[in-house]
Amino acid sequence: MNPRRRHWLLHLTAWPWVASAAKEVAPPAEVSRGRKLEFPRDHGAHLAARTEWWYVTGWLGPLAQPTHGFQVTFFRSRTGLAQDTPGRFAARQLLFAHAAVTALAERRHVHDQRLARWNGEPGAVQGSASTEGGEVRMGRWSLRDDGDAWKAGLQARDFSLELSLQRTQPLLLQGDAGFSRKGPDERQASHYYSEPQLAAGGRIAVLGRAASAQGRAWLDHEWSDEILHPQAVGWDWIGMNLADGSALTAFVLRRRDGSALWAGGSFRPAGGPAPSTLSFAPGAVQFTAGRRWRSPGSGATYPVQWQLQTPAGRFEVRALLDAQELDSSASTGTVYWEGLSELLDTQGRRVGLGYLEMTGYTAPLRLR
Repeated sequence: MNPRRRHWLLHLTAWPWVASAAKEVAPPAEVSRGRKLEFPRDHGAHLAARTEWWYVTGWLGPLAQPTHGFQVTFFRSRTGLAQDTPGRFAARQLLFAHAAVTALAERRHVHDQRLARWNGEPGAVQGSASTEGGEVRMGRWSLRDDGDAWKAGLQARDFSLELSLQRTQPLLLQGDAGFSRKGPDERQASHYYSEPQLAAGGRIAVLGRAASAQGRAWLDHEWSDEILHPQAVGWDWIGMNLADGSALTAFVLRRRDGSALWAGGSFRPAGGPAPSTLSFAPGAVQFTAGRRWRSPGSGATYPVQWQLQTPAGRFEVRALLDAQELDSSASTGTVYWEGLSELLDTQGRRVGLGYLEMTGYTAPLRLR
């Protein structure tokens, strides 16, 4: 997935105004092995799938000294209301958005969130997602595909950003041609693709201080009918853009005792088209926690340093700022850690940058 991101849609049982008595409609499965992904259509929303997310992470500034990290995420969840439920305010879908900026010079991390009910019709005022191509909007927050680049823009409480994310490589279809297993049962899977090595450029402002620069970004798009095995309480995930142009994905889903339930990922060498991508078998990926940081807000303890073993080599992952926790209890109902991190080789040299995500450390994750 990102098994997430992937970064999901978390703890939806917290929303009592989704009518529990409404007739549940089970549409045809959106996720199946052998389904060929087609673009630009599959950049868009898949309303019959239970959950879906578009996940952008990246940084501005040079790899040796980045100035800002950024995250922009839109989530969609099908509520189960019948499509013929009357009323333009019928909550057939829920939309969520999270955004965060890490200002490294100031050692500051700011974040915000949005939530909207959506009847599934295009162009709804509060929020909507296109089913024809990549475009998700919630008020002044938006992410859209214009053919050559993704454009992200938002105005949040303490920050704003306007970014262009130019494609430099082909799509990376995760798993088996975009069918990504997330557990020991075949049904625990998603359709999942990534767009690594996006050439990022634009403007970020934090508390009135603006910066414009170039950098790199990563986009994940994933949709599923069922991801988490009943024993899974959360996951750890990385998406790393390496300095030589290669891309590394790795994730592990954890049981309550911290042991690995399922793992996976991929490595695409620099300049390699999709057929050269190496997909990782579950037993070939190992995350070993190192230094930990305790959040003064949630009280959760997160590993902010990891040793990572993959078929592409051994690496160390290290957060560039410990305090990159997001409290999204007002929208998706969970607290998680998502932050800009460096990738080090066995000699301790920085070979890449990207994002580390850790979920299920405050409470077991729940996806519906």
